[in-house]
Amino acid sequence: MLSSILSSQQAIIVNIQIIRVYTKMREMLLTHKDILLKLEQFEKQVKKNSYEIQLIFETLKQLLKSPKEPRRQIGYNRNTEE
Repeated sequence: MLSSILSSQQAIIVNIQIIRVYTKMREMLLTHKDILLKLEQFEKQVKKNSYEIQLIFETLKQLLKSPKEPRRQIGYNRNTEE
């Protein structure tokens, strides 16, 4: 505040620098806010995909573990009890 009241060249330079710093800080905060929002969206998408991928693997494991019923043999049977 003092730099805006004083009328010296140095006070004007300091005042301009202060305004630039505040402007840059505001831009950074807005940029980080956008990044954080994107990160949240990405995190939700990954969680959703993670659940779906886990479900696929569980289904595949169940298919591999499914009990196989004995199949009836097809073809010529020799009668060895003669």
